[in-house]
Amino acid sequence: MLIPVLLSGGVGSRLWPVSRELYPKQFLPLMHDTDSLFQQTLRRVQPLKGGEPIVVCNEEHRFLVAQQLHDLGFQNSSIILEPEGRNTAPAIALAAIDAITQTEDALLLVLPADHAIRDQAELHAAVDDAMALADGGWLVTFGIVPEAPETGYGYIQRGDDLADVASRVSHFAEKPDRETAESYIDSGDYLWNSGMFLFRADRYLEELEKYAPEMLAACRLAYEQAADDLDFIRIDARAFKACPSDSIDYAVMERTDRAAVVPLDCGWSDVGSWSALWAAGESDQDGNIHHGDVIVHDVNNTYIWADSRLVTAIGIDDVVIVETPDAVLVADRDAAQDVKHIVNQLKQQKRDEAQLHKRVYRPWGSYESLVVAERFQVKRIIVNPGGQLSLQMHHHRAEHWIVVSGTARVTCGDHELVLTEDQSTYIPLGTRHRLVNPGVIPLELIEVQTGSYLGEDDIVRFEDVYGRTPG
Repeated sequence: MLIPVLLSGGVGSRLWPVSRELYPKQFLPLMHDTDSLFQQTLRRVQPLKGGEPIVVCNEEHRFLVAQQLHDLGFQNSSIILEPEGRNTAPAIALAAIDAITQTEDALLLVLPADHAIRDQAELHAAVDDAMALADGGWLVTFGIVPEAPETGYGYIQRGDDLADVASRVSHFAEKPDRETAESYIDSGDYLWNSGMFLFRADRYLEELEKYAPEMLAACRLAYEQAADDLDFIRIDARAFKACPSDSIDYAVMERTDRAAVVPLDCGWSDVGSWSALWAAGESDQDGNIHHGDVIVHDVNNTYIWADSRLVTAIGIDDVVIVETPDAVLVADRDAAQDVKHIVNQLKQQKRDEAQLHKRVYRPWGSYESLVVAERFQVKRIIVNPGGQLSLQMHHHRAEHWIVVSGTARVTCGDHELVLTEDQSTYIPLGTRHRLVNPGVIPLELIEVQTGSYLGEDDIVRFEDVYGRTPG
């Protein structure tokens, strides 16, 4: 049985300020679509009629993954939580171990969750071609037919032909300089390394046992000692942290003698930077791609993203401008890969803009800070239908809640009350309280916090239906 495996552990720092650590690019609708890149990947595999996907993700992203799976009707997917990233080889090993518990003949279609593909029919045809090889014990990777001498991708050199559409892998090449990339293209023997694979789960584990036995042993132990937590498989942290970190290319594919490559020409992009997003999109007659409220004059070959306000530009070419409520990026389009240096500076300065948006998502909904001052803060809170905050209290702040729309069921100490539009209540400092949306439409309210300390770490949880850590 074909089982899609979505690798969703990245943070997409090169697409800052839209992509951030706690809400990275794979969960965002970056391709002018209502679906996120993660959901587009899910839709891509639905016609293949395989089993439910296995998703390997960062623990911090678990509720985003669960919600976006459920929004598309996937109710029984395995969501494997990595306590920390150990690269692709261990992540795929965990997925292979899980798949074999479902069916011994599992075929894994391994896909990064944050890529874009224009021609899905070509992908499906390539998967069909690869399945016959995988059934025969080959470890298949998909090589993208190159459009240009790209220096931002790794390459795969084709060896002897295996079938009409497949070849042995001769070797994997690192990201080249420009001259080397041009020689690859001129030779006609090289394909871009897509990071997509298809193989039998048992064959992958056999090769991992041969070439990286310590890695496999650590993954097996971490999976055996995993705990079920709501919709999630929570891998044992101590066992997994002992696992060597390595990519599937280095750990297995470059070492096995059973690596095959199927060429794929499908309008692929790894959406790895703002310039890549510009190249993958559909531009206007001036070469511009604009998102949001944008007005320009005498502008060419730009990518402008306006998230929360009007952005205007005059007389510029080959520039990226990205606006969010709390940050603005301006970059030469050819230097857009270097956004990671800005992110590193933000992390060194311990600034929230590296991790969080002004609108912060939680399993029950979201909140957004509207005003922050020394002893008060105003937030807009949205609670999804059926959502509920934890039973909690604060040591340093009191809260006033004003319902804007929807219905709120509020627990405050020993009392419970129901509030509707234009009604309000007060939560004294140190009082146990909970907020629930019992209705069928989102609950929106304004929260005014007052006190000596207003940080998010001043929350003591007593009960939580989402399994978050008390304290």
